[in-house]
Amino acid sequence: MTRSFVSHSVEETIALGRMLSEEAVPDSCYVLTGDLGAGKTHLTKGFAAGLGVTEDITSPTFAIVESYDSGRLPLLHWDLYRLEEEWELDDVDWYGLTESGAVSLVEWGDKFPSALPDDCTFVKVTVLEDGSRSIELS
Repeated sequence: MTRSFVSHSVEETIALGRMLSEEAVPDSCYVLTGDLGAGKTHLTKGFAAGLGVTEDITSPTFAIVESYDSGRLPLLHWDLYRLEEEWELDDVDWYGLTESGAVSLVEWGDKFPSALPDDCTFVKVTVLEDGSRSIELS
Protein backbone atom coordinates (compact mmCIF):
# COMPACT_ATOMS: atom_id res chain seq x y z
CA MET A 1 0.00 0.00 0.00
CA THR A 2 1.37 3.39 -0.98
CA ARG A 3 0.57 6.58 0.90
CA SER A 4 1.39 9.97 -0.58
CA PHE A 5 1.78 13.39 1.01
CA VAL A 6 2.84 16.83 -0.17
CA SER A 7 4.86 19.06 2.14
CA HIS A 8 4.96 22.78 1.48
CA SER A 9 7.46 23.64 4.21
CA VAL A 10 10.15 22.32 6.51
CA GLU A 11 7.58 22.44 9.33
CA GLU A 12 5.17 20.22 7.39
CA THR A 13 7.98 17.74 6.64
CA ILE A 14 8.87 17.63 10.33
CA ALA A 15 5.18 17.14 11.22
CA LEU A 16 4.97 14.22 8.80
CA GLY A 17 8.03 12.68 10.47
CA ARG A 18 6.27 13.01 13.84
CA MET A 19 3.20 11.28 12.43
CA LEU A 20 5.32 8.43 11.02
CA SER A 21 6.98 7.87 14.39
CA GLU A 22 3.63 6.90 15.90
CA GLU A 23 3.76 3.67 13.84
CA ALA A 24 7.27 2.74 14.99
CA VAL A 25 7.90 -0.48 16.87
CA PRO A 26 11.20 -2.13 17.83
CA ASP A 27 13.29 -3.11 14.78
CA SER A 28 11.23 -0.89 12.43
CA CYS A 29 13.20 0.18 9.38
CA TYR A 30 12.47 3.22 7.22
CA VAL A 31 14.54 3.67 4.06
CA LEU A 32 14.71 7.34 3.09
CA THR A 33 15.45 8.09 -0.55
CA GLY A 34 15.71 11.36 -2.42
CA ASP A 35 18.25 13.78 -3.81
CA LEU A 36 20.67 15.71 -1.61
CA GLY A 37 18.74 18.48 0.12
CA ALA A 38 15.32 16.89 -0.49
CA GLY A 39 14.40 16.87 3.19
CA LYS A 40 15.35 13.42 4.49
CA THR A 41 17.07 14.82 7.58
CA HIS A 42 14.14 17.17 8.33
CA LEU A 43 11.81 14.17 8.16
CA THR A 44 14.16 12.37 10.56
CA LYS A 45 14.11 15.34 12.94
CA GLY A 46 10.34 15.13 13.11
CA PHE A 47 10.42 11.35 13.53
CA ALA A 48 12.91 11.68 16.39
CA ALA A 49 10.83 14.41 18.05
CA GLY A 50 7.77 12.16 17.79
CA LEU A 51 9.68 9.44 19.62
CA GLY A 52 10.63 11.94 22.32
CA VAL A 53 14.32 12.16 21.37
CA THR A 54 15.81 15.23 23.03
CA GLU A 55 19.18 15.38 21.27
CA ASP A 56 19.76 17.56 18.21
CA ILE A 57 19.45 15.52 15.00
CA THR A 58 22.03 16.10 12.27
CA SER A 59 22.90 14.10 9.19
CA PRO A 60 25.40 11.36 10.08
CA THR A 61 27.17 11.55 6.72
CA PHE A 62 30.66 11.18 8.19
CA ALA A 63 29.76 9.05 11.21
CA ILE A 64 27.56 6.72 9.07
CA VAL A 65 25.24 6.10 12.06
CA GLU A 66 24.12 8.13 15.07
CA SER A 67 22.31 6.55 17.99
CA TYR A 68 19.71 8.30 20.15
CA ASP A 69 18.39 6.67 23.31
CA SER A 70 16.29 9.40 24.95
CA GLY A 71 12.96 8.54 23.25
CA ARG A 72 10.31 5.87 23.77
CA LEU A 73 12.38 3.65 21.45
CA PRO A 74 16.08 3.82 20.61
CA LEU A 75 16.66 5.47 17.23
CA LEU A 76 19.46 4.79 14.75
CA HIS A 77 19.91 7.42 12.04
CA TRP A 78 21.95 5.99 9.20
CA ASP A 79 23.49 7.73 6.20
CA LEU A 80 24.98 5.22 3.77
CA TYR A 81 25.88 7.82 1.13
CA ARG A 82 29.67 7.45 1.55
CA LEU A 83 29.68 3.65 1.50
CA GLU A 84 30.63 2.09 -1.83
CA GLU A 85 30.42 -1.66 -1.21
CA GLU A 86 27.97 -3.79 0.79
CA TRP A 87 30.78 -5.43 2.78
CA GLU A 88 31.45 -2.01 4.37
CA LEU A 89 28.22 -2.46 6.33
CA ASP A 90 30.07 -5.02 8.47
CA ASP A 91 32.46 -2.26 9.62
CA VAL A 92 29.55 -0.29 11.13
CA ASP A 93 27.79 -3.36 12.65
CA TRP A 94 24.80 -2.87 10.32
CA TYR A 95 23.36 -6.34 10.86
CA GLY A 96 23.73 -6.30 14.63
CA LEU A 97 22.35 -2.80 15.07
CA THR A 98 19.36 -3.20 12.74
CA GLU A 99 18.26 -6.18 14.86
CA SER A 100 18.92 -4.54 18.24
CA GLY A 101 15.36 -3.37 18.94
CA ALA A 102 16.05 0.17 17.75
CA VAL A 103 14.17 1.96 14.99
CA SER A 104 16.39 2.55 11.95
CA LEU A 105 15.97 5.53 9.63
CA VAL A 106 18.32 4.86 6.73
CA GLU A 107 19.27 7.58 4.27
CA TRP A 108 20.58 6.13 0.99
CA GLY A 109 19.65 2.60 2.10
CA ASP A 110 18.50 1.80 -1.43
CA LYS A 111 22.19 1.49 -2.36
CA PHE A 112 22.26 -1.94 -0.70
CA PRO A 113 18.81 -3.51 -1.16
CA SER A 114 19.89 -7.06 -0.32
CA ALA A 115 21.18 -5.90 3.09
CA LEU A 116 17.90 -4.30 4.15
CA PRO A 117 15.64 -6.00 6.68
CA ASP A 118 12.69 -7.78 5.07
CA ASP A 119 9.99 -5.45 6.32
CA CYS A 120 11.14 -1.90 5.53
CA THR A 121 8.99 1.11 4.81
CA PHE A 122 10.36 3.04 1.86
CA VAL A 123 10.03 6.82 2.06
CA LYS A 124 10.73 8.62 -1.21
CA VAL A 125 11.16 12.40 -0.97
CA THR A 126 11.01 14.28 -4.27
CA VAL A 127 11.45 18.02 -4.73
CA LEU A 128 8.68 19.37 -6.95
CA GLU A 129 9.02 22.33 -9.36
CA ASP A 130 7.40 24.74 -6.89
CA GLY A 131 9.84 23.72 -4.12
CA SER A 132 7.32 21.60 -2.22
CA ARG A 133 8.10 17.94 -1.48
CA SER A 134 6.25 14.85 -2.60
CA ILE A 135 6.65 12.17 0.07
CA GLU A 136 5.61 8.63 -0.84
CA LEU A 137 5.52 5.78 1.65
CA SER A 138 5.47 2.18 0.46
